[in-house]
Amino acid sequence: MRDGNASAVYRLQYAPPAFWIDAVELTFDLDPAKTRVLNKMRVRRNPEVAAQALRLDGEELQLARVQVNGAGTSFKIEEDQLVLENLPEGSEPFDLEIFTTCAPEKNTQLSGLYVSNATFFTQCEAQGFRRITYFLDRPDVMASFSVLLRADKARYPVLLSNGNLVESGELADGRHFARWVDPHKKPCYLFALVAGKLVAREQQITSRAGKEHLLQVWVRPGDLGKTEHAMNSLMAAIAWDETRFGLSLDLERFMIVATSDFNMGAMENKGLNVFNTKYVLASPATATDQDFANIEGVVGHEYFHNWTGNRVTCRDWFQLSLKEGLTVFRDQEFSQDMAGSASARATRRIEDVRVLRSAQFPEDAGPMAHPVRPDSYVEINNFYTVTVYEKGAEVVRMQRTLVGGHEGFARGMKLYFERHDGHAVTCDDFAQAMADANPASPLAQHLEAFKRWYSQAGTPRVKAAGHYDADARTYTLTLMQSCPPTPGQPDKLPFVIPLTLGLVGEDGAALPLQLAGEAAAGETQRTLVLHEASQTFTFEGVAQRPVPSLLRSFSAPVILECDYSDAELLTLLAHDADPFNRWEAGQRLLLRVALSSIADSAEQAGATAINGHIPEDIVDALRAVLADPQLDPAFKELVLTLPSEVYIAEQLDEVDPQQVHAAREALRLQLATALQAQWRSAWEQHQDSGAYRPDAASSGRRALAGLALSMLCLAARSSGDTVWPGKAYQRFKIAANMTERLNALGALIVSDHELARPALERFHERFRDDALVLDKWFALQAARPDRGGNVLPAVQALMQHPDFNLKNPNRARSLVFSYCSANPGAFHRRDGAGYAFWAEQVLALDAFNPQVAARLARALDRWKRLAEPYREAARAAIERVAAAPKLSNDVRELVTHALAD
Repeated sequence: MRDGNASAVYRLQYAPPAFWIDAVELTFDLDPAKTRVLNKMRVRRNPEVAAQALRLDGEELQLARVQVNGAGTSFKIEEDQLVLENLPEGSEPFDLEIFTTCAPEKNTQLSGLYVSNATFFTQCEAQGFRRITYFLDRPDVMASFSVLLRADKARYPVLLSNGNLVESGELADGRHFARWVDPHKKPCYLFALVAGKLVAREQQITSRAGKEHLLQVWVRPGDLGKTEHAMNSLMAAIAWDETRFGLSLDLERFMIVATSDFNMGAMENKGLNVFNTKYVLASPATATDQDFANIEGVVGHEYFHNWTGNRVTCRDWFQLSLKEGLTVFRDQEFSQDMAGSASARATRRIEDVRVLRSAQFPEDAGPMAHPVRPDSYVEINNFYTVTVYEKGAEVVRMQRTLVGGHEGFARGMKLYFERHDGHAVTCDDFAQAMADANPASPLAQHLEAFKRWYSQAGTPRVKAAGHYDADARTYTLTLMQSCPPTPGQPDKLPFVIPLTLGLVGEDGAALPLQLAGEAAAGETQRTLVLHEASQTFTFEGVAQRPVPSLLRSFSAPVILECDYSDAELLTLLAHDADPFNRWEAGQRLLLRVALSSIADSAEQAGATAINGHIPEDIVDALRAVLADPQLDPAFKELVLTLPSEVYIAEQLDEVDPQQVHAAREALRLQLATALQAQWRSAWEQHQDSGAYRPDAASSGRRALAGLALSMLCLAARSSGDTVWPGKAYQRFKIAANMTERLNALGALIVSDHELARPALERFHERFRDDALVLDKWFALQAARPDRGGNVLPAVQALMQHPDFNLKNPNRARSLVFSYCSANPGAFHRRDGAGYAFWAEQVLALDAFNPQVAARLARALDRWKRLAEPYREAARAAIERVAAAPKLSNDVRELVTHALAD
């Protein structure tokens, strides 16, 4: 582990490498205790950089030999670098050979080369390759790789690496070998190897260009039956990228390998993607609709990296969003297209925005706020964030909007690859290609200002004010933007913000839009470009007083401030043609009630005093949505789901988490009781029948049925009725798929019914041998509603359960993260015990896996906004972590930011 005393790295200090590595030949003799790595490199000086020593990165390696052009040479070790000074002069390439050993079975960080379940895996992004061999471990050094793997055949019958298999055979003493050659140059972070006892689902496909390719999904024996959906998702992703962007698979084969010990979701190593089992394995009996959707999205994401990340990669790690933001956008578009109908696409968009608002907006407003392209870091692993990924995707989406949609974006992508295929480039290069391919577009006109999305942190706020002149039949809309200070950036320049809007008449009609100076009215929707601090737009020929439908489809990642009346929001909820804004109207109404309830209770004695009340007209509007046969079930489920506790808390200057929890619970109970007839109807009408299908329509029906059952059990708890808990328990026992089973179990847990205990016991007994399903069992208990402070003791007891293992990232996330990061009502205890538990687990995880520990450390990013006594208790817990004598760079950077003034 690198102790937490490293200095910061700054983007503006980037300098090209003093040497290039053109070719690499790696030979591995794989052994869990002592793996031997022979690294032969073809190296040359960079003529554009003044002569200097060659410094190669390395960590936890045993160095045995260094040779230059076949002869020994002098060297020295400075901290974690191998320094070579006596190297050949001039521009001619030379051969550098380094022989090292490492101990994969002792690698608990799961970075570099490690062993999981008697199988070798690698994870090299961002800086794991230096734990395998000495190298220029930076993304702008791109080399061709030839890899020879040698291992005991009985223990490791499958030997995989990047590229194409060119040779394999038997060796003496029961060993065998495989040689892999990647025809495409790549940075070392995309290197991968896998060796072990694995089986594969295989599929031959023919590309649109007529080329044959072999697709393989490798898993442990026994898991093969759960790989069909992953394979189907991979084939769909390949076909989609060919159709949408003309990007074809460029290798003879494409492989996915699943492992249960993985710090992330998946990794896009060239041609050999290594995945967390969570995003590969699925069957109707063991995986939920959300699992199936996640697998489709993650498989698509990693495959799309083959071009946006691998063929064109990052010049330096500050440009991480160049590949991640762009590829998240691509996987979101893929998932929307796979969903099918316009309504299903809108539902996916709403789900993406909910993630952005609940995770990225708080990050933008906290101590770790950073631009999409950060300016500095101590540990790069800490910048694999929702800002880089999800906000980065929104920046790409805005560019698509500003170049006129699909066609303009496709032109930009084509030019981007023509210019940069095979190179390591920057976010600026991508934006420039988009603008140059669309020279008359708003993006080209405002390119330099648009790039502020890459350089300025924080979530912009757009304040909208409208005035209707009935006599003149005009509607004047004034838009003003601002962005609050963030660490290191007290002042912000105006952003370029595409704001898509429509005008909805009081009768619900969509009004045609004609800006002043235009000859005639156009469509009922258009996009305005806000690029100054304040701009005014006047629409003519407006026949009736309109309700502005602003920021349609969430056209920019901003906070919209508009003084809507309840009546206007009810109009949008009932009539808006834009599904996103229809959902948004309902959320604004419910959020308004929640905040009012919290404000009313501020002078009272704690959370139990809250008794929120949703006005009857809002209840009636939600009843109408629930009963509307024209609306998709998935959309109804989203509209009837209250804003999360995290999102509610983000609207407050000072947060009492218990008050927020109590306010939301009170509103949820009111909806449960007031709409019982509609919930009953929804449950009865949306029962699943026939064979399980994970498509959007079927998933939507199950989602609404699950919400209805939860609400009916909650109402029953209030009234003492036992019928619906009994129905939920029966459904749990006979459920035909995991989604229905978890919906029923969740309904019992949320309503805190006594049947929840035997249901949990039956669930564990049935699925105790399925690791991914058991993760769900732990997570359900950690995320359950807190009644009387009972969740933390339950979590602490589960830490001692024989099936719990903190060293497995999935299991740690299922229990510890579910409690600390996903259950604010239970985590934020007035006695501070939740924070003390958090500190214990951060320190425990940091001792063997700093990356996972750092993810957990983020749970208290926003501690300064907490009311007392929470704030002081949170500070004490963070200070306890910061004072630890041994702390990784990963965690040290985060707690230092958190405690900074």
